[in-house]
Amino acid sequence: MEEILSILNTIPSPYNDLVAVAVIFAIIAAIAFIIAFLFGGKAPEQPEEIEKDIELPQEIVEDLETTAIIDEIQEEPGQEFQTQVTELSEGVLETEVVSEQEEIIAEEIEEELEEEIEPIEEVDESKEGLFTRLRRGLSKTQAGLLGGLGEIVSKKEIDANLWDEFEETLIMADLGVNTTMKLRENIETKLSKQSLNSPESITDTLKDEILEILKGAQGAPLNVDASPFVIMVAGVNGVGKTTTIGKLANRLKTEDKKVMVAAGDTFRAAATEQLEVWSKRVGTDFLKGQSGGDPSSVAFDAVKAAQARGTDILIIDTAGRLHTKGNLMDELTKMKRIVGRELEGAPHETLLVLDATTGQNAVQQAKLFNEAIGVTGIVLTKLDGTAKGGVIIAIANELNIPVKYIGIGESLSDLREFNADEFVEALFYSGDETVH
Repeated sequence: MEEILSILNTIPSPYNDLVAVAVIFAIIAAIAFIIAFLFGGKAPEQPEEIEKDIELPQEIVEDLETTAIIDEIQEEPGQEFQTQVTELSEGVLETEVVSEQEEIIAEEIEEELEEEIEPIEEVDESKEGLFTRLRRGLSKTQAGLLGGLGEIVSKKEIDANLWDEFEETLIMADLGVNTTMKLRENIETKLSKQSLNSPESITDTLKDEILEILKGAQGAPLNVDASPFVIMVAGVNGVGKTTTIGKLANRLKTEDKKVMVAAGDTFRAAATEQLEVWSKRVGTDFLKGQSGGDPSSVAFDAVKAAQARGTDILIIDTAGRLHTKGNLMDELTKMKRIVGRELEGAPHETLLVLDATTGQNAVQQAKLFNEAIGVTGIVLTKLDGTAKGGVIIAIANELNIPVKYIGIGESLSDLREFNADEFVEALFYSGDETVH
């Protein structure tokens, strides 16, 4: 450094001092750059952290473990079981039983819900009272059918015009063309053999023929011979599927069965919410999946949950399906296949809910659903709001599917097991018949 300064001093210049200062600063900057380049990548050593063992209370530890496993605790009465969900290669969800801490949490939730939602208590009625409600529920169908027949039998004799009017009356009551023609042929044959030519005899013979058809379609009561006994419920949107599930769950619960309801209609948030409300009102366990999730995953999850909890009957709702959409029906088929894979013999019942107000369209729905998933029983709803209740006769005649239940009102007890004798008696009631 001194040598450089001496050289600079030998050079005559009025700026020698300034140049010297500049050179010194430049040298210092260069040295600083070199040091920064060599040692800049190494971060200064941090002092070692002292690890401490902090013992948490056991209750907090259990809560943290439970929270890590469970995505959400569902607030339903009697809900003591939740599931851990893991995605598998097939897109199905696997269920595992988790810690007993959930039972404690669920019990607290149940106590809170008991204060907000009380289970519905149905008033016991005599058989006479039930028959009266059935007759009232069928009043519109009865008026349409018997009103037309009344004009027909007021004629003096049976002729071609009478039979034309007879057919028209039955078709207007939604018995369908095939069923109407069958009834006419059978009644003509019987009247001919009996040598009867009185129009009044047509009504009595029609009643006998309808009873014979309906008896052949009368479904047997549910035979709960497995645990869990799985019921899949299908149907297009708007037929009363959610309400039917709620009423069916209530009916089974009053028979001292432990019931769980699973909301497989993941595409309609309102459907899940409505079903959850019904479940709370009735007091059954409830299981739901993620909104927009795979319905088959919910079904898988529900079967595992029902098995783990010792559920007697599991009712699985399915998304409302347009029977004319093949891809949607394929999804329903997949759902049933997965349930059967996880539990041998399941679903033990596949119920199809039909709306009586849709008339002959209900028959077409039943045919297509039966082809897709093998329907084991039909629930015909809204008989109390239509004059087209004769569709049940068409269903019984054209399809080899038992009619299990009928809906004749808004009350929980208005979902009733179908009884052919009782139904026909109510349909043709004139005030002097007796209840069997």
